Amino acid sequence: MNRGSGICSATVGELTEKLSFVELNFQLSKGTFPFESRFIEINGNRIHFVDEGVGPVMLMLHGNPTWSFLYRGMIARLKSHYRCIAIDYPGFGLSVPVQGYTFLPKQHSQVVEAFVERLGLAGITLFVQDWGGPIGLGFAGRRPDLIFGVVISNSFAWAEKDLVIKAWSRLFGGPLGRVTIKGFNALARMLPVLLEGPTSAEVARAYRAPFPSWASREGIVVFIRECLLSNNYLSTVEKGLDRLADKPVLLLWGEKEFTGKLGHIDRFARLLPQAHTRILEGVGHFSPEDAPERMSRAVLEWRRSNQ
Repeated sequence: MNRGSGICSATVGELTEKLSFVELNFQLSKGTFPFESRFIEINGNRIHFVDEGVGPVMLMLHGNPTWSFLYRGMIARLKSHYRCIAIDYPGFGLSVPVQGYTFLPKQHSQVVEAFVERLGLAGITLFVQDWGGPIGLGFAGRRPDLIFGVVISNSFAWAEKDLVIKAWSRLFGGPLGRVTIKGFNALARMLPVLLEGPTSAEVARAYRAPFPSWASREGIVVFIRECLLSNNYLSTVEKGLDRLADKPVLLLWGEKEFTGKLGHIDRFARLLPQAHTRILEGVGHFSPEDAPERMSRAVLEWRRSNQ
C-alpha cells in the first residue's frame, strides 16, 4: 500500500513479521509502548522497528544505551503529521544481531542504509540523538538524495577531542566497563537517574530489559569505546556533511545537555548553513524522553517554516 507523500511501502507488508509488543516479553503494558512491533531481516540481523502514522517519513535513530522506546512520546504526537519509523540497531532493543556482528557505528550505519533501501524510503526527515548522529548522518552523507531534512538533538558528527569524553571512553570502554556495564548493566540502570524529572518503575525496566545478560551488553561497551577508536569513520561522517549543506536542519538541544558547552551546536551550525537552533529549557541529554511534547512542537514549527 501507499503511505503518505507518494512513498511506496508495499514491501513493508511483504517483508515484516507483525507482533504485539506484549508478546515480546518485556512485561510492559500496551499503554507504555502502544505501537505494533515489526521485524525485518537486514544483512542477517533481525531488526525490530515501529512504523506508525501517515505523511512524509521521519526516521528516528536512537543512541546509547537506548532503543526505539526512547521515541514513543514523540511518535504518539507526530504520527498524524509524519510516518514515524524508529528502529533498533542490532543488539539494542528487540533487534537480534547476526553472529560476528561488530556493533561498530559504521556497521550500524550500513544496517540503517540497507533498511531504508529495503523499505523504499525517500524524502526522509532524519531525527538523530546521541550516537544516532554519526550513524544517521553517515548514511545521509552517503545518500543525500533520500534526505529532505535533519533534526539533530544532543549529538555529534566528528572525532571527539574533549578530554572528559576521551577519559570516559578509556575508562568505561575498557576492562572497567566490561565489569560494571557488562557485569551489572550499569549504564542502563543509571539512565533513569540521568533523566530530568521522575521516571516510573515500568519505564526504568523498559530501558534495562533489552540487556539481560553479559553478552547482550556488548553493544553498549563498544559505543563507549568507539568514541576514541572510530575516528576514521567519524571523520568521514563530518566530511559528508558537505553533501547536506542545502538541507533544512533543526538543532534541537537540551539546555542541560553537556555537549552544548563543548561547542557542538556552533560546530553543527558552521557545517550545516541551513541550520536553525532551538534550546529547550530544563531538558537534558535524553531529550525525547525528557520533553516529548516540547520536542514534537518544535519539530512541527520547524516543518511549517520549511514548507
